[in-house]
Amino acid sequence: MEKIEFQTEDGIQEFYVEEQTRINGFNYLLVSDSVTEQEAEAYILKDVSEPESQEACYVMVEDEQELEAVMRIFEQSMEDVDIKM
Repeated sequence: MEKIEFQTEDGIQEFYVEEQTRINGFNYLLVSDSVTEQEAEAYILKDVSEPESQEACYVMVEDEQELEAVMRIFEQSMEDVDIKM
């Protein structure tokens, strides 16, 4: 599992990439805060960087409709994982 680091206001935060997808021209990551399968917190991140940018800029998806739509895609691709919102 790939580990990525994000610079936040509180410092560096590490996440583990569970799955990724591209919808309507945007890249989305499903990440967790733990490598164990026991009760990890999961987040959906959206790449909002400019197309010509060499660095990705991810933000947490907060819009309920967008979150539900992307979550359905991840649930379909990860049938063996129980994802709860």
